[in-house]
Amino acid sequence: MYVLVVGASGVLGRETVRQLRAQGHRVRGMTRRPEAARELEGLGAEPVLGDLTDPASLARVCAGVERVLAAAHGLLGKDRNDSAAIDDAGHRALIDAARNAGVARFVYTSAHGAAADHPIEFLRTKWALEQYLARSGMDYAILRPTAFMEWHAHEFNGKALLAKGRTVVLGRGTKPRNFVAARDVAAFAVKCLTEDALPERILTIGGPGNFTNDEVTALYAAAAGIAPRATHLSPRLLSILARVITPLHAGIGRVMTLSALPDDAFCETFDAATLVRDDGVALTPLEAFVRERVDERRAASPR
Repeated sequence: MYVLVVGASGVLGRETVRQLRAQGHRVRGMTRRPEAARELEGLGAEPVLGDLTDPASLARVCAGVERVLAAAHGLLGKDRNDSAAIDDAGHRALIDAARNAGVARFVYTSAHGAAADHPIEFLRTKWALEQYLARSGMDYAILRPTAFMEWHAHEFNGKALLAKGRTVVLGRGTKPRNFVAARDVAAFAVKCLTEDALPERILTIGGPGNFTNDEVTALYAAAAGIAPRATHLSPRLLSILARVITPLHAGIGRVMTLSALPDDAFCETFDAATLVRDDGVALTPLEAFVRERVDERRAASPR
């Protein structure tokens, strides 16, 4: 199988490239960052520069491949790489380019909770792209992962606690959420890309357990043997900051707006029992992921 992975240098794209190559598939990895090409080569992929804001580059990278995984997003983007350019116009252009190139199957990474009436426009855009892909005429699958552990547990929370002894929690920290490891989502992406029959058209993927952000902080602290020190930015303060920051950096403003919403504004939990039963997968517990990050930090620290 000859697969194009768009967003190949991101956490999901990189892991999907690794798993596809381990199975012997030929992989073309698209990135817009020249410095990421060497890493993709090291994973055994054929690196190619492309940009979701450049339709001509998308036509070039889609040429000759059999299947496509769209694993890029613009949640934290700004200016020409804002969500409207990447998640909306850019992905529509990618779907068009894949269809015009005769791609046999397109696998799109949406998000858990994507809906036409979601209070956050990022999730409304994801839903709209699902509909656009369904009308494309291509064989397709849609992945709806919950919050990636690599970003929403580690980068936004645990990393600062391990490095500085204190983290910043956006909002109250009391809302239960589901977190999933990129490697687990990648395993489903590979199945959807390579199996003859699609397991499902729309597949929600989450981890085995729901945790609040305060509980994530506590997990990191317990694993590292330190106090769970956290500064909370209140929803009221986040709303004010979002209005100030959004004109300067739409992506950060978007995350602040999302974090300022009431806990019951939309659901972020997931029950993985059916996923485990029906697919026989071994999902990564958040506790195990946290221990891995703590061990990495200890191994990298000077003795």
